Amino acid sequence: MKNDQDLHRAAAPSAVSRRRALAGMACMPLVVAEAATADDVIAKLIDHTQQANAALMRGDAGTYRQMVSLTDDFVLMSPFGGVPSKAAEYTPERWERMGRFFRNGTHRQEVVQTYGSQDMVVLALIERDSVEVGGLPAQEWALRVTLVYRRVGTEWHLAHRHADPLANGISLQQAAALARGLPASQ
Repeated sequence: MKNDQDLHRAAAPSAVSRRRALAGMACMPLVVAEAATADDVIAKLIDHTQQANAALMRGDAGTYRQMVSLTDDFVLMSPFGGVPSKAAEYTPERWERMGRFFRNGTHRQEVVQTYGSQDMVVLALIERDSVEVGGLPAQEWALRVTLVYRRVGTEWHLAHRHADPLANGISLQQAAALARGLPASQ
């Protein structure tokens, strides 16, 4: 039997290396075997989410899109507030803008809690990013995030994302000011 080096040497110039094949597989939507346990699915979704969000924080919206499929009724409640956005609003142009919005970042996530059933998984996370956002200089961003994944056939699609920048906590007065539509400093 040939070893990996022999196989790579014998491959045609257009052949895909094992490393490239594995890297490419990481960019695919998450498909989990029917027999997988809820714990297996949750573990894979946590890892998949980590990789996809790390790509987005680097400004690689293309990889994020390849890894994360949205449900037709997806809803995003962004950390900037305002009206929630829906799946139909995510045009190719919007994805390109998102890739330019986040730059040169790193991403870590802490799992707070998970919930899983046969067709739905919820991840409660703290995301800790160091990233340039919207043209601002790089800074630390700590977000409280809730993700809801729903099974669609054999794939898991993101149905909901809610994020807020309150992981470090704010006072009652700051929360009250935000609720009135004022800056948190008032």
